Amino acid sequence: MTTTTQGQFETLPIMGRGPYWQDLKPGMVGRTLRRTITESDLVNFISATGMLEAIFIDANYPGAAIPGRLVPAALTQCLIEGLLFQSVIQGVGLALLEVHLKAHAPVRVGDSIWATLDITDIKPTSKSNRAIVSSEVKVFNQHEELVLSYTVKRMSAGRPG
Repeated sequence: MTTTTQGQFETLPIMGRGPYWQDLKPGMVGRTLRRTITESDLVNFISATGMLEAIFIDANYPGAAIPGRLVPAALTQCLIEGLLFQSVIQGVGLALLEVHLKAHAPVRVGDSIWATLDITDIKPTSKSNRAIVSSEVKVFNQHEELVLSYTVKRMSAGRPG
């Protein structure tokens, strides 16, 4: 067993922290991991948000225009945001400023979703070493079909010092 002194770990890099805005460039593109949407995801989300629409709570709703166990587009977007938080936003995201979302195709329980993130613009602010980072997110299902897209502006932290 090793002994440690106060503060010796503060110099170690933090794993899982997103890049500072200075490390990003317009045109950079990356992708998230995949995630399968479960029945529990749907039930927890619609219960917490109050989105108790018949097409989400009745698997055999007779008036449904689209067959299957549909999930709200908001749930799809939130799950992708969660994947982004775990990789590029953690520790550097300061504020969500703007989102414009478009649903392209239905998403169902059992679908595996993933996304691409394309940095489109970076505007440093006049104070506090931060920038407004604009990006485009495209969400796909397991068949590589585009199901959702959105543009997003976030305030991001800069490198300390």
